[in-house]
Amino acid sequence: MGRGHWLDPLARGLLEAAGQLPRRETPAPRPAAPEPRPLEERVEQDLLELKLEHNPNLRLANAQEVHHAAALGWRLDVNRASADDWLRLPQIQRDQVDLLLRLQQGGVQLSGPEDLQRLLDLPAAVVAIWEPLLQFRWYGDGAPTAVRPLLIDLNRAPAQALERQLPQLSPERRQRLLRERQRAPFQDLADLQQRLQLPAAVVEDLIGKVRFGQGSAGPELPRSA
Repeated sequence: MGRGHWLDPLARGLLEAAGQLPRRETPAPRPAAPEPRPLEERVEQDLLELKLEHNPNLRLANAQEVHHAAALGWRLDVNRASADDWLRLPQIQRDQVDLLLRLQQGGVQLSGPEDLQRLLDLPAAVVAIWEPLLQFRWYGDGAPTAVRPLLIDLNRAPAQALERQLPQLSPERRQRLLRERQRAPFQDLADLQQRLQLPAAVVEDLIGKVRFGQGSAGPELPRSA
């Protein structure tokens, strides 16, 4: 029988099954080559890279540019980002950036996209656009706390509601909150932190639990005997 005969593999298989020949190892399949990126996508990413080299503070226009920037390795460290970093994100507003920076200066940290969405009262779709670039690194020894949906209006809630729903505020801080909001309604968490001199950990625990309605609740009436 010639070596190249078509029965050779069959005969060898029978002999291997009978134990008269050692079995040959089956070579591992080669991994599939990655799908090449479409030419248009490669061109757009290369073009964005050139734009970013010429203008590091370039504002990204849409979700596609965010995707390309993430592929190029750019990231935004949420708890250390500068105003220029934030302003590169599509659809972000300067007053939102100002709030983020004031809280950062007060030592407040965000633990995830949900914190950011609730703090800035953003649609989930906007945060989803940003998310490929966002990094939530926690600095220091404390651990992030769990968050809940917005519940209580600090500018209008009565004292009993504050006592019941915000146990993280001491009685002295709750009384100061009541006095301060009569002087002027609180604008946001940064304003609350500054006027009540709250530690960063307390403010972090309030994210997603409070809101700031317009106007004052009016003076607190004494409780009836």
